[in-house]
Amino acid sequence: MFPRALPLICLTAVAQAQAPYRADLDQGHYLKVHAAAKSALAQNPNDPAALAAESQALTSFQRFGEGFAMAQKALDLKPGDPDALLARGLARAGTAVQQRNFGSLGKIGDAMDDLEAATKADGSLVTGWISLGLAYQQLPGILGGSTRRALACADSLRKVAPAKGDALQGMILAMDGKWDNALPYFGRALDNAPGDAQIVAMYLQSLDDKPTRKALGDTAWNQKLQWEAERLLPTVKTKARGVEAVAECLLDSGHADEAWKVCVDGLAAVEAPSILRLELGKIAARSGLHRDEGLAYLDQVTSQPLEGGTAGYAGAWWRKGQILKDLNRADEAKAAARKALTYDPNHPGAKKLLESLG
Repeated sequence: MFPRALPLICLTAVAQAQAPYRADLDQGHYLKVHAAAKSALAQNPNDPAALAAESQALTSFQRFGEGFAMAQKALDLKPGDPDALLARGLARAGTAVQQRNFGSLGKIGDAMDDLEAATKADGSLVTGWISLGLAYQQLPGILGGSTRRALACADSLRKVAPAKGDALQGMILAMDGKWDNALPYFGRALDNAPGDAQIVAMYLQSLDDKPTRKALGDTAWNQKLQWEAERLLPTVKTKARGVEAVAECLLDSGHADEAWKVCVDGLAAVEAPSILRLELGKIAARSGLHRDEGLAYLDQVTSQPLEGGTAGYAGAWWRKGQILKDLNRADEAKAAARKALTYDPNHPGAKKLLESLG
């Protein structure tokens, strides 16, 4: 553990020297990390840093079994490595979520053990603290979850990344139904890191969540979703994850056409257009607008590399199926739903779609 008095710039330099892939992973540039790690592993198949980075990339693509294997290999080569522990924990958590059954509870416990060990070994793990904090907040007490533990993660993160620590605290409080208490933390985070797509997304996702809707009431919630999305768009218009979060808020506030335009306008400007193509497919599927164009965007998504940290190919094929059903192309819709299930056999949306088609 680094001394508390060590300046932040020194902490950042040390972390980057120890883990050259972390900055891109924290920003969600998984395709970039995937390419860099594969290149490094071609030169040295036993590079623990590259193995851990490749594991996180594969997990972001929802290839959890491969991600786990890569992380385990890294740990066999370098026991206790914090990046490898983080990678294994994320792969285990992803597997548990995808399984969606009571048998996955053990994997959740193992994932939490890995995340706790990773952050204990290296307090500068931004993704580790965020993942652990959100897990503590969402898990029931019987599995070790608690708001107190979640807020402790925000405190720890604030020591190495102040704005992200504030954003995490805002998310935790919002999930706890305390929107008024969350707002000052989000405000400080946005002021101190303007244009940070992850922070903007954390704020907008919390605003677009059920506890916030309940706290604000439907009318005020809808208005605030639209206003905040429009206010923050100029700060993230070249960052796919920020534009995606803006579009989600506009869609959920009843402004599907505006959400569509935001994504179309962003395609040429963002660093990861596949994220926005997938979002355009979602908008078409949910709203019924621009169905033909939505299908065309989803065709691109399913035939090209898709950035990680999204609904993945399962989500893309499910959205294709929804649109095809609405266009009365039932056989194609069934085929799309089945294709989604080859990527995620337990995908609830694809299962429901297939059942509805008979």
